[in-house]
Amino acid sequence: MSTHNHNHDPFRLHTPEFDSLNKQWDRRNFLLKTALGLGAIATGTLLGTRSISKGPSAMPGEDFQQAMLDALPHFAPKAKRIVYLFMSGGPSQFETFDYKPKLQNLLGQDLPDSVRKGQRLTGMSANQASLPIAPAFCRFNQHGQSQTWVSELLPHTAKVVDDLCIVKSVFSEAINHDPALTFFQTGNQLPGRPSIGSWISYGLGSDNQNLPTFIVLVSKDAPRDQPLYARLWGNGFLPSEHQGVQFRSGKDPVLFLNNPEGYDGADRQEMLDYLKQLNQLQNEAYGDPEVNARIAQYEMAYRMQTSVPEVMDISEETDETFELYGPTSRDPGTYAANCILARKLLEKDVKFVQLYHQGWDHHGGLPGGMKQQCQTIDQPTAAFITDLKRRGLLEDTLVIWGGEFGRTVYSQGILTADNYGRDHHPRCFTMWMAGAGVKAGFSFGETDDFSYNIVKDPVHVHDFHATLMYLMGIDHEQLIYKFQGRRFRLTDVHGKVVKGILA
Repeated sequence: MSTHNHNHDPFRLHTPEFDSLNKQWDRRNFLLKTALGLGAIATGTLLGTRSISKGPSAMPGEDFQQAMLDALPHFAPKAKRIVYLFMSGGPSQFETFDYKPKLQNLLGQDLPDSVRKGQRLTGMSANQASLPIAPAFCRFNQHGQSQTWVSELLPHTAKVVDDLCIVKSVFSEAINHDPALTFFQTGNQLPGRPSIGSWISYGLGSDNQNLPTFIVLVSKDAPRDQPLYARLWGNGFLPSEHQGVQFRSGKDPVLFLNNPEGYDGADRQEMLDYLKQLNQLQNEAYGDPEVNARIAQYEMAYRMQTSVPEVMDISEETDETFELYGPTSRDPGTYAANCILARKLLEKDVKFVQLYHQGWDHHGGLPGGMKQQCQTIDQPTAAFITDLKRRGLLEDTLVIWGGEFGRTVYSQGILTADNYGRDHHPRCFTMWMAGAGVKAGFSFGETDDFSYNIVKDPVHVHDFHATLMYLMGIDHEQLIYKFQGRRFRLTDVHGKVVKGILA
């Protein structure tokens, strides 16, 4: 919980200033003016400003909300922007980064009770007569000056391993996809909370007036094993201009952005001017802060008509760049092409880019599935790190790679010599970070010989969120939004910065 001094709690309204103002304002006017102030501040957030002038009748609600935003960043940020490469479905740590050579001698043996410790299983394997141990089918080798063990399925990633901070001890309580995905994206297993990018957008504002602060990309060349919902990049109870905007490949990268047939830019501007007047009349009548958010979104959409086509066009990239990212990088919408697009968005000062790549839910056919998935993402991911580094962007950009949980050491279903599957395992799994503020060529946390339990330096989802916010210059306990009478934050009432991975 936030450790506010209650004698100076900015949420308290019973101050001498408020008592004097209370004589001039009835309850209706108080609520109206407070709502208007919040709406103005929300619009100011989109415009990248923290300075909104207030007349002598400014209300305490406005003062608090403005003070919260004026205090950001809380300290000098290590990172200016974040790219989150989310591997939806839960990639297996056994075939990527968590090398467990002792398992080779335990092939087919039942998982010991002393390791499982009665922990719950999903409904997909809870009724199995046995839980046979399945060692990784692939080999591991040490790479780089750090001599980090990396699977042979990731040869390109192995070449940049000295730029990575690999965290092997991440854990979650969510054992099924939807709550686990929602947890990682919003800090809560239940839908309705703001996503990470929305919190960053709300707290830090925009560095580019012509593009959204928070942009989402989804690979088209990934199996659709688990669905993705727009609420995963939603704004929750934050003002709506802070929701993520999905950029798609194809004719209309952003839905409803282009002018209707027969309209030109002048027509659009005239329509927006009249629409703004109507919205302002509604705002004066009802004091709904979402009206200001709507105005800001319309104006942003108008500016995006020019900026989006430019940033989405990767045809001007050099042949050397396409060769670096791999054979699918010329095809818009693929994971490789989206990595190039993510780099372009960073160059345009977009603050938070979320790239989703589905297809990691390998309950069966894992050897073939992992080979295909790793082949798709390995070269582009390594190229992305290399490209950012050579352009001087990696030093102030935080790159994150990982899924919503890991996979079990035992096989789900029948185990054969060349085929098996793995169930969900939230008790320990691997992610990595690279770039601004984190140690390079470093591994953090340890799991037992079965990668079933953490034996050193656990990192909870809330700790992960607290750390990425710290790297952006935010004290996770101090970025708070009051909604329906309760103070909310991304980390809820938990989370601590993982200082062991900080550079």
